[in-house]
Amino acid sequence: MSGNNLMKAIQMYDFYLYELNLYLDTHPTDTNALALFQKYNEARASAYENYTSKYGPITAKDFKGGNCFNWVDDPWPWERSAN
Repeated sequence: MSGNNLMKAIQMYDFYLYELNLYLDTHPTDTNALALFQKYNEARASAYENYTSKYGPITAKDFKGGNCFNWVDDPWPWERSAN
C-alpha cells in the first residue's frame, strides 16, 4: 500500500474510532460497538506502524531516539513527496 493510501487509512480509522468513542460514551455496554472499536483500533495501529516504518514519523512523539532530534529531516507527512 502506498504512503498516501496508508495515511488515508489512518485518517479513516481515526474518524471511525472518534465516532465510536462518542457513541460508547453514552452506550458503554453495547458489545457490537465495542467489538468494532477494538477492530478499528487494531487496524489503525497496524496501518500506523506500517506507515511509520516505511515513511518515518508522523508526529514528534514517534521519534525513536538517536543523537539528534531529526524527525523533521524527512518530508512532513502532508508533503506530497512523503507519499
